[in-house]
Amino acid sequence: MRRSLVRRSSPVQAGPGICGRARVDRRTKNLTKRLKPGEIAVIDHMDLDQVSADALVACRPAAVVNAAPSISGRYPTVGPETLLAAGILLVDDVGAEVMEQVHDGDQLRVHDGEILLDERVIAKGLVQDDASVSIAMEEARAGLAVQLESFVANTMDYLQRERGLLLDRAGVPEIRTKLDDKPVLIVVRGYHYKDDLAVLRPYIRENRPVLIGVDGGADAILEAGYTPHLVVGDMDSVTDRALTCGAEIIVHAYRDGRAPGLERVRALGIEPVVFSATGTSEDVAMLLADDKGASVIVAVGTHNTLVDFLDKGRSGMASTWLTRLRVGDKIVDAKGVSRLYRQRISNGQLVSLLLAGLFAVAVALYATPGGQVLYHLLGARLDDLWAFVTSLVTEAPPEARGPWPDLPAAEWMS
Repeated sequence: MRRSLVRRSSPVQAGPGICGRARVDRRTKNLTKRLKPGEIAVIDHMDLDQVSADALVACRPAAVVNAAPSISGRYPTVGPETLLAAGILLVDDVGAEVMEQVHDGDQLRVHDGEILLDERVIAKGLVQDDASVSIAMEEARAGLAVQLESFVANTMDYLQRERGLLLDRAGVPEIRTKLDDKPVLIVVRGYHYKDDLAVLRPYIRENRPVLIGVDGGADAILEAGYTPHLVVGDMDSVTDRALTCGAEIIVHAYRDGRAPGLERVRALGIEPVVFSATGTSEDVAMLLADDKGASVIVAVGTHNTLVDFLDKGRSGMASTWLTRLRVGDKIVDAKGVSRLYRQRISNGQLVSLLLAGLFAVAVALYATPGGQVLYHLLGARLDDLWAFVTSLVTEAPPEARGPWPDLPAAEWMS
């Protein structure tokens, strides 16, 4: 610990490249909670997915150093493209040793793929650019066939282990929140979840669905200005604020008995409901909503394609595919709806709205005694104005001209 403190206080000598304070974590979603603009993110994330890349971009780091390959070749992942599009330097596959050599707060310099600590090169990797990412993506697309075979095998394995839950609804716990014949909105912090939530505001306002946040999705609901009714997950990426907002808490426990979030929730003075199931917390939320009689399930930020499942980085994502088959025609996927439809208000609509508002104010004002007096005064002033204008454009009659209308002023004044 003493050695780490000394190193952190060492200044970085001037030199080419990018200099900044390091933030180190093997879990990218934990690192983004404390990563600040201008710092250097040091991660160990094979096949960097888009959700993690979006979280990194939102923190605006100066550079991202990845101990693992951001595109391993197993399948095409779009995380590196997201970082490059945001103008963030990505140094890839520098080796696992960097996670031990660099500590939080160390001053680093990154130059030509070299990672320098106290002006000593401790690691070197590939500086990714558009060309290198394009080549890696083409090679990764060729690996999809192998991943598809693995995906099918995982699907069959999950079906055998969870056939009771999928087919007979066995093991679904009782909850306090009533879902019977109600619409349900499930929010996962996936692709475009913020934009999709914004577009769904009219739907939420008119239908008042039961809001279910899956882990960090509960915070997404709070950020959008709503309060979740249920929070489901292993509680590894949800804040205490979401857990204590009054929602019913469902802790996802695995079949081997592990319930990672149980102790944390109980430490907050909350006794949660425990739902044991293989698969993801996203699956648990869908199965729970279906079993409790939801009339429709609208999913925001969830996964629905093969690349989505692989991009999540879990072999067990096959469970989500089977869960979607189980839920059937109840599910409506809102993923990408913000790109399909954006509400636009034309200038004509704005003018019409303004005129309607003015008319409503005028009618309300006329209904008051003071308003009627004001209107009478305005009417009198308008009559005077109209008389003045017409007098300027209308020729006066002869009798109104006086006794000497055609004489020069000097003659009749004398």
